[in-house]
Amino acid sequence: TGLLITALHTAGLATLTHTPSPMGFLNEILGRPPDSERPFLLLVAGHPAEAARVPDIERRPIEEISSWI
Repeated sequence: TGLLITALHTAGLATLTHTPSPMGFLNEILGRPPDSERPFLLLVAGHPAEAARVPDIERRPIEEISSWI
C-alpha cells in the first residue's frame, strides 16, 4: 500500500486512506464472497484542489521517542 501511495503522489495525485471497522459492508456492496475475500483498506486517489494545503510535519528525533536499555 505504501508503494502505491508513493507512486500516486509522485504522479501528482493526492490520496486518502480509510480503514473503517468492520469492513464487511464492502463485501455486500461489491457482491464479493465474505468467506474468501476480506477488504482491509479503502484508498481514494485524485487530483488535489488548487487551494489544498499540506501540513509541515517534521520527524521527531529518535532519542525523543525511544528508550535505550
